[in-house]
Amino acid sequence: MSEEEQNLLEKEMNVTGHLSELRNRLIVTAIFFVIFFIVGFIYVKDIYGFFVNDLDFTLNVISPGEIIWIYFSMAGLVALVGTIPILCLQIWLFIKPGLTPNEQKASLAYIPAIFILFIIGLTFGYILFIKLILPFLLSLNEGMFNELFTVDKYFKFMLHVTIPFAILFEIPIIAMFLTSLGIITPDYMRKVRKYAYFILVIIGTIVTPPDFVLQTIVAVPLIILYEISIYCSRAVYKKKLKKHQEFMNEE
Repeated sequence: MSEEEQNLLEKEMNVTGHLSELRNRLIVTAIFFVIFFIVGFIYVKDIYGFFVNDLDFTLNVISPGEIIWIYFSMAGLVALVGTIPILCLQIWLFIKPGLTPNEQKASLAYIPAIFILFIIGLTFGYILFIKLILPFLLSLNEGMFNELFTVDKYFKFMLHVTIPFAILFEIPIIAMFLTSLGIITPDYMRKVRKYAYFILVIIGTIVTPPDFVLQTIVAVPLIILYEISIYCSRAVYKKKLKKHQEFMNEE
C-alpha cells in the first residue's frame, strides 16, 4: 500500500471514528431525554397543578385528545429542560480533544450557564404571561363574551410566550461563543446595536398583545440583555487579545 493510500485510509478511519462517536453522544442524549420524559409523564399531575394553581378560571377539555396532549406536552417540557445540560455536555465531550486545557476549562463553564439562563428565561416569560399578558387579555372581555378556556389553547399560548424568552436569554452565551470564534467583536455589536434593538422590539411585539405598555415592559429587559451580551463579548475579546499578545511576545 502506497503512502498516499495509507493516509487516505487513515483519514477515512478518523472520519468514521468521529461519526461513530457523534452517534454515541446523540444516543446518550436521547436516552436521557426518554428518562426525563418518563419522569415528567409520571409527575404530570403535579406539574399541571403548578401551572394552573394561580389561575382564576377552570381549564376545560373538548376532546379526549387534549388529555393525551397535555400529558405529552408537560412530559416533553420536562424532558427538554432536563436534557439541555446533557446535550451541551455531550457536545463539549465531542469537541474536547480538539481544545487546549485552558479552552476546555473555559468552555465547560458554558454548560451550567446555558442551563441557568434557559431556566431564567422560562421563569421570566411565565411570570410575564401570568402577571401581565393574561390579565390584560382578560380585561378586554368586559362581559361581552362567555369565557371558555381549553387546556390545548391555553398551554399552546403560554408556551408561545415563554419559550421565546428562554431562547432569547441565551444571547449572552451566544455572543461570547461567537466572539471566541472571531465571528463578532464588541465593536461590531455596538455598531449594529440599533438594528439589534429593532429586532428585539419586533420579537417582543410578536409575543405580547398589541399594547404599548406591555411591549415596552418586554422590550426593556431584552435590550438590557443585549447590553449585557456586549459586556460578555468584550470580556472574551480582551482575553483573546491578551493571549495573542503573550504569544507574539514569546516569538
